[in-house]
Amino acid sequence: MRYGLIAGNGRFPILVLEEARKLGHEVVAIAIEQEASSDVERLAARCHWISIGQLGKLIDLLKQEAVTEVVMAGQVKHTQLFSDVKPDWRLSKLLFSLERRNTDALIGGIADVLAKEGIRLADSTALLKPLLAAAGPMTRRRPSGKEQRDIDYGRRIANALSGFDIGQSVAVSEGACVAVEAMEGTDAMLRRAASLVNGRPLRLIKASRRREHLLFDVPVVGPGTVEAMVATNTTVLAVDAGRTLMLDRSEMLARADSAGLAIAGYAPQP
Repeated sequence: MRYGLIAGNGRFPILVLEEARKLGHEVVAIAIEQEASSDVERLAARCHWISIGQLGKLIDLLKQEAVTEVVMAGQVKHTQLFSDVKPDWRLSKLLFSLERRNTDALIGGIADVLAKEGIRLADSTALLKPLLAAAGPMTRRRPSGKEQRDIDYGRRIANALSGFDIGQSVAVSEGACVAVEAMEGTDAMLRRAASLVNGRPLRLIKASRRREHLLFDVPVVGPGTVEAMVATNTTVLAVDAGRTLMLDRSEMLARADSAGLAIAGYAPQP
């Protein structure tokens, strides 16, 4: 089968391409400049580069390649929306029509535009189901009772915030919400939180958006997450089971075990 891939940054697009190769799928990549890795060119059947503002060119390329099903994988930094990137007329028209410019509204609008052109935006985890987080403890160490109380509290906050499309993560310490993720990303949020608690341990809670689909903006964790946790004295990571991608899972869990961290998956809250 032929897929299109809109590739942002990080390991997510690379894993999609590697798994597609194993399954015998042909993938044409549309890589976002200043975001996607050059490895995308090596792994894709063909690769085209566009700027984040070129919605019209994106559609033209997908049609040129006879692609009718496309997935989005990898982040595009939210700050790019506030950079000097100039949107083309198709993106300008879409932005003008939106009441809000958050992720849900923007990507949902793009999905509608693509659908009108006969191109379906598919589940971004379609080829990566084995990489989704499992339910229950995934490391040797389980969260302690004190950590679990912070997790329960943090999950209530994270799930409430997910409905507002602000960020996916919160940092909690000793029953207090220390920081909420916004445009800076999870690692920067943890560093900010660590600067506020004078060495006290943090707990990191990530929540997926309260939506039925996984078309975009899927929570992603990996070895880099563990590095950030160690650097900020974050002792626990709690994620939504079945809705969070764990990149390089074996390496990530091995590093967590070595550092004495706890990682666990929880049933997503409605």
